[in-house]
Amino acid sequence: MTKVVYVGVEGRERVVGATVGESVMTAAVKNGVPGIAGECGGNSSCATCHVWVREEFLPLVGSPGDMEEDLLDLAVSERRVTSRLSCQIPVTAALDGLTVDVPPDQP
Repeated sequence: MTKVVYVGVEGRERVVGATVGESVMTAAVKNGVPGIAGECGGNSSCATCHVWVREEFLPLVGSPGDMEEDLLDLAVSERRVTSRLSCQIPVTAALDGLTVDVPPDQP
């Protein structure tokens, strides 16, 4: 299992064991992480799984694609350079310890 750390608005960390191959969003939803709704089920048609990836992990998660870029522009929370849709980040062994911040204004 790969550990993914979700940090809530109040700074509380939630560490989740994620299976290689599933998305960061799926791991969050399966484990009831607050602020990650994933309403579209990971189909890249909403932005309810928006996260801010910690800078040290940016090279490992890569850049958003065109469709993801468009959805991030529509996200309720502030768009940052580190913004990603967690449904578009596949869990890999190299991402062990991945830390993401959950924006405050998500459903």
